[in-house]
Amino acid sequence: MATLSRQPAASATARVSDKKSAARRPGTREQSAQTTRDNILRAATKVFARYGYEGGSVEKISQAAKSVDRMIYYYFGSKEGLFIEVLEDMYRRMNDAELALVLDPEQPVASLKGVIDFVVSYYSKNPEFITLLNTENLHRGKHISKSKRARDYSSPAIAIIRLLLESGARQGVFRSGMVARDVYLLIAATAYFYNSNRHTLSAFLGEDLKAPEAIAHWRDFIITTVLRTVMIKPP
Repeated sequence: MATLSRQPAASATARVSDKKSAARRPGTREQSAQTTRDNILRAATKVFARYGYEGGSVEKISQAAKSVDRMIYYYFGSKEGLFIEVLEDMYRRMNDAELALVLDPEQPVASLKGVIDFVVSYYSKNPEFITLLNTENLHRGKHISKSKRARDYSSPAIAIIRLLLESGARQGVFRSGMVARDVYLLIAATAYFYNSNRHTLSAFLGEDLKAPEAIAHWRDFIITTVLRTVMIKPP
């Protein structure tokens, strides 16, 4: 009985010891550091989207991340370094979402419609993406041009469209010689302009371009425009 009565206490002691050991394991500190870094990146995305690059101060970002200024310099080197990583992360997240699309190259028309629907929906559901791109364009791309990874994120999207164009051409559905880059820019430009200017255009046109039915109408218009561009006999 004595052994049985002491066993719970021993187990509790062991559990405490295990927790202390876990805290000392390699990786715990690294995980904490990654969490801090991720919190700063998320906070910076919101702050830069709201205040722009100039107004998005290190102080505002550290407060939003519930951190301290020195941690920003420790992980990102500078405010500009942080902004570049915000832009890279923004492109990476869209790239990851694109790669998750389930597309059938043997159904090029339906798959191309799926790509267009994705782009329009992504822009509409991620307004910070548009705002941050607008901010960087005001700076003539001087920050993103210093990125070593940004160009990598455009390659998959163009590769997907190229694959669909080639498949459609083999099937006699799409025109041969279509340039994937051009089709990509046609989709991106029409979807981006609508979303980046939706507030002023709503006032100018006297209609709510942010309404779901208005966005759906524009998506269908882009689909029609792109199909008329690439198809031999568009519907």
